[in-house]
Amino acid sequence: MPSRNNPVSVVQKRKPVSSTKKKRVSSKTSRTFRKVESKHNRPMSNWLRNVLAVIIIVCFSIIFYYFFVRPYTYRWQTCHGRKEYGVCIPCGYDVHGIDISHYQGKIDWSKLLQNKDTDFPLHFVFMKATEGGDHGDDTFEANFADARDHGFIRGAYHFYIPNTDALKQADFFIRTVKLDSGDLPPVLDVEVSGSKEKKELQKGIKRWLDRVESHYGVKPILYTSYKFKTKYLNDSIFNTYPYWIAHYYVDSVKYQGKWDFWQHTDVGSVSGIPVNVDLNVFNGTLEELKKMTIK
Repeated sequence: MPSRNNPVSVVQKRKPVSSTKKKRVSSKTSRTFRKVESKHNRPMSNWLRNVLAVIIIVCFSIIFYYFFVRPYTYRWQTCHGRKEYGVCIPCGYDVHGIDISHYQGKIDWSKLLQNKDTDFPLHFVFMKATEGGDHGDDTFEANFADARDHGFIRGAYHFYIPNTDALKQADFFIRTVKLDSGDLPPVLDVEVSGSKEKKELQKGIKRWLDRVESHYGVKPILYTSYKFKTKYLNDSIFNTYPYWIAHYYVDSVKYQGKWDFWQHTDVGSVSGIPVNVDLNVFNGTLEELKKMTIK
C-alpha cells in the first residue's frame, strides 16, 4: 500500500505526443488537403481542351461562312458569260444601266459617258430623288441634269417609308421631280415594312402609286427585292406595274413573274464613279426601253 506522503493520482496524466507522431499526422492531413484541392483545381486534360477548341472553331467557321461568305460566293465563281465592271455580266441581256444616289459621291460624267463604248454599254441611269415625306437626295438635281446632258436615258426613284403618310410622300416626290419626254416612269423603292401589317402596307403603297400615276400619266415602276415582293406584294394588283427586281449574286432571276429591270449586283466598278455602284439590265431591247419612256 502506498504511503500517505506519496500518493498516486487516480487520474493518469496524458503522455505528450512525440514530435515524430506530430509530423506523421501533419503530413497525412496535408496530403488529404492537397488531394481534395487537386480534385477541384485539376487542370483540363489536353484531349478535352483540344476537343472544345475544335468545336469552337467549327461553330465560328459555320457562322462566318453563312453570314459573310455564302451570300457573296457568286463573286468568285467562274463567269459563264463575260466579265465587265468588275463582275460577271448576266448572259442574254444587251441593255445595261446603273442606279445612283449621294452614296456614289461626285460623278465624273465625261468618264461615265465613255462606258457607252464598252462591250456592255451603259444606256440608262436611275437616281434617288426623295425619301419619306421631306428628305431629298442632295445630289439628285445635278445628277438628273447631267444624265440628260450626256445622253443617258434617266429615271428617278422615291424611297418609301411605311410609317409616313403615303400621299405626303407622293406629293413630295411630285414637287421634286419634273419628268420630261424620254425619261423613264417614276419608281417607288419599297424595301422595309416598318410597323405596318401586310394589308396596311399594301394600302399605303397603292395610294402612292395611284397618286403618282395620276400626276405623270404613266404607271410607276415598282422596285423591291425578290423576297420582299413574294412576302408582302404578292397580290395580283401589284403585278400590273413594271417590276424592277433586286436579286444579287445569282446567274439568273429566280422570280417566276414578269419583270422589266434586274439589279444584279451592288459591287460594280464603273469608270467615272469613285465607289461601287449597282448594276442593272433591262429585260428587252434598247428600242423597247425607249418605248417605255414618257412620251
